[in-house]
Amino acid sequence: MSKREHTAPAGGQWYPPEWPDRIRALADGTLTPVAPKRAATVMLLRDTPRGPAVHMLRRRASMAFAGGAYAYPGGGVDPRDEDHRTGWAGPSLEEWADRLGTPDTATAQAVVCGAVRETFEEAGVLLAGPADGTLIPDLTGDDWEADRRALVARELSFAEFLDRRGLVLRSDLLGAWARWITPEFEPRRYDTWFFVAALPEGQRTRNASTEADRTVWIRPAEAAEGYDKGELLMMPPTISTLRSLQPYGTAAEAVAAAAGQDLAPVLARAALEDGELVLSWPGHDEFTKRVRPAGGPA
Repeated sequence: MSKREHTAPAGGQWYPPEWPDRIRALADGTLTPVAPKRAATVMLLRDTPRGPAVHMLRRRASMAFAGGAYAYPGGGVDPRDEDHRTGWAGPSLEEWADRLGTPDTATAQAVVCGAVRETFEEAGVLLAGPADGTLIPDLTGDDWEADRRALVARELSFAEFLDRRGLVLRSDLLGAWARWITPEFEPRRYDTWFFVAALPEGQRTRNASTEADRTVWIRPAEAAEGYDKGELLMMPPTISTLRSLQPYGTAAEAVAAAAGQDLAPVLARAALEDGELVLSWPGHDEFTKRVRPAGGPA
């Protein structure tokens, strides 16, 4: 941000100082948007006496994208997951393609695989099991850790991992919740599908990610309160999905409610209005940011 401009704080909303200059560059044609990469993230829930808690991680401050912000386990989609038919349980790939709005079933498979794989890589939780419909209660052991590390290093595809273990992906444990696309002026862009799932009985989360310096289980209302007070830094998609989880009394209720969630992509808009930069997310007025010259009208 130039020294002549400033923004008013809005809770813990992540707002990089270089955004105004990038928005101007986009407006005058000197910045060409990069194509967003497909990504998936999972809001993992577990029940507590006071309602469901969600698993969150804090991205290391050194991270180039959203450093210091709280988020959910997630990451980019592996293109290899489009090429090999994965062992599958739950709704068909055709149903998933329709629900996610993907152009074909291969893309839908890759997105759902990405959600399950990233949850295993970053939280040590696996939404997969034998074909008999059971789940794996214990993922401890050197062999599981070796496979997790191989997945992280992309030495092993997720389909190969499942095949070798004789497992099927349990897509019935996931519910698609939201879809957000990184603004066009960002140098790193993601088209991200947000999923919700309940922590499988017997499994435990852990901080298995090299990108996070802290993980927490926190009730959505408490996390939102921390954001509103400016104590917890988050990107708009994160706080928006947290607020949308608050009405549900159990993890199962939230997962069941996923079928009714709107998956229309949310993409930020940037405009110049009388010299003032206005950044907004359609349908999410709380995130609107106005950048004006210092000393100008409020």
